[in-house]
Amino acid sequence: MIDTLSNAGISMSSQVSLPQSLQKDLALTALAPMQDVTNLWFMKVIAQYGSPDYFFTEYFRVNDTSRLNRSILAAITENDTGRPVFAQMIGESIPDLVRTAQELCRYNIAGVDLNMGCPAPRIYRKNVGGGLLLSPEKVDRILAELRQTVNDRPLTVKMRVGFENTDTFYEILDIINRHSIDLLSLHGRTVKDMYHGAVKYDLIASAVKQVHCPVLANGNIHSAATAIEVLSQTGAAGVMVGRWAIGNPWIFNQIRQALRFEPITPVPLVEVRNYIDRLWQTPTAATMPERSRVGYLKMFLNYIALSVDTEGHFLRLMRQTQTEVELLNLCDRVLLADLTKTLALAPSLSV
Repeated sequence: MIDTLSNAGISMSSQVSLPQSLQKDLALTALAPMQDVTNLWFMKVIAQYGSPDYFFTEYFRVNDTSRLNRSILAAITENDTGRPVFAQMIGESIPDLVRTAQELCRYNIAGVDLNMGCPAPRIYRKNVGGGLLLSPEKVDRILAELRQTVNDRPLTVKMRVGFENTDTFYEILDIINRHSIDLLSLHGRTVKDMYHGAVKYDLIASAVKQVHCPVLANGNIHSAATAIEVLSQTGAAGVMVGRWAIGNPWIFNQIRQALRFEPITPVPLVEVRNYIDRLWQTPTAATMPERSRVGYLKMFLNYIALSVDTEGHFLRLMRQTQTEVELLNLCDRVLLADLTKTLALAPSLSV
């Protein structure tokens, strides 16, 4: 592994470190890769509120007929956020994973990431994503070949603690070490858990002790306070935030404030309303049917609403709207009625 990766803006010395422009004494933050969410446009929106230290692309599907998806590739080639971007792959065909990794390494990427955690049944049933956790022997072969191929920049892995149970967890951590993986993003649930149930932060702590690379703790990190608790409990090098960054794009700045022992800056609901406008103005909005635009915006509002009111009134009324006008008028009524109100520092998980 080379010592310096200047084109990605990060330094390497057997570990991934902060971009040179950021404070090096703070824990790392990353936006989790989320299919159909973390595209170039969303990265740019997030960057307006305080970028994470690292971005990860949506996954490039890899098979014998696959080619690099142009819209996902744009998150690398047209990214002006000033943050390093890891290119994520999902697949199980070793020759095609190697081919795709070689193609990706021609671009200005921070590294290549292998998805071993996607919990969608349509994905893991193809023995990819989280399905790979059922076959440590296959993981061993894949990482061996990818390590030989990706030798001038980081090779990273995103995974869960197991498929249905954690029987293969420690065996796969040994494989991670065997092939000198540079960064492990670990979601503390199994594949079958999906996004429900308690996150096994104790297993993330075990991974931190066992693997030779930095670990990003992932799973239900919904606030700056939670991030601090998880970092303390696990000893992880940083945190990876997914769904809750949709509801609160300020979360990465808030985490950095908490790490510096600064008070968290409250976010006025009027700023939340401006954020919703940015989400609504997706580049494809003009060509989408109204019903699709409303559904797309509701996907984001399902998370935003949980930090707007603890009783769930906004969430319920939002889901009842049918048209774009109804939806945006509701946002105006709720978010602009009292300019002194602010977004909650943590979502209401009981709604």
